[in-house]
Amino acid sequence: MENNMSNRISNNKTSGNINNINNRIDAKFAELRNNGRKALIAFITAGDPDVETTIQIAKQLEQHGVDLIELGIPYSDPIAEGPVIQRANERALKNKIKIKDVMNAVKVIRQNVNTPLLYLLYYNCILQYGQDKFFSDCKDAGIDGVIVPDLPYEEQDEIEDACAGYSIYSIAMVSPISRERVEKIVKSAKGFIYCVSSLGVTGIRNKFDTDFKEFFSYINAVTNIPKAIGFGISTPEQVQMLKNYCDGIIVGSAIVKKIEESGDLHETLEKIGTYVSKLRNALDS
Repeated sequence: MENNMSNRISNNKTSGNINNINNRIDAKFAELRNNGRKALIAFITAGDPDVETTIQIAKQLEQHGVDLIELGIPYSDPIAEGPVIQRANERALKNKIKIKDVMNAVKVIRQNVNTPLLYLLYYNCILQYGQDKFFSDCKDAGIDGVIVPDLPYEEQDEIEDACAGYSIYSIAMVSPISRERVEKIVKSAKGFIYCVSSLGVTGIRNKFDTDFKEFFSYINAVTNIPKAIGFGISTPEQVQMLKNYCDGIIVGSAIVKKIEESGDLHETLEKIGTYVSKLRNALDS
């Protein structure tokens, strides 16, 4: 099946506008490609435990080699998240963090951070905020893309026009069970493809059962857009094992757990800086 798929579309791969640098995400991946490097992508929950900490962590992440930052917008029912990120959502919501607070935080982050910024959020958050206002405010704040895990490919048209109107990328997600749908999912994808390492929710994993060589062979057959893999990656050893399959590594729960386990802001920043530096070294070695 892989050969048939590859032959069928070998002359019609999705380019993803890689040469048309209109978005910081494209510019970052082009820069990394030109330097022979891979992207380190970090996730944190915005407002966990408070907005000021989020602002300082974003600065710390960029300073220690993170290339793209995902900011999770707190939500009461984050269905794709495991216990670690669920608790982070609860901590943020307990402090009454609203989407507008996150937008204002991003504006402050943008004063010091040049790396691409993305929101990871659930579609109901967009609806409650008001779709046009949400993407307009994203643009004003300096957001480059959104990841909406509960909005499947078949329903992407719900936000397609708004994203295009404000030059915000909606990041496509594929998983090990997406095989028959990959070509359709990535057809109009922009920025990068979020490749889910394993079935289930986010969380630190000791091992992966996915055949990554096969997984990426059928994704690479249909698109030239950069691919980043996430869900469960937490150690430098895992980064080294996976980096040759993809263009970027996404780490979330392990960073959020360090926030949860830290005391004051100084300790939080020190732990995250040390940890992210180790991941960066593993990715570059």
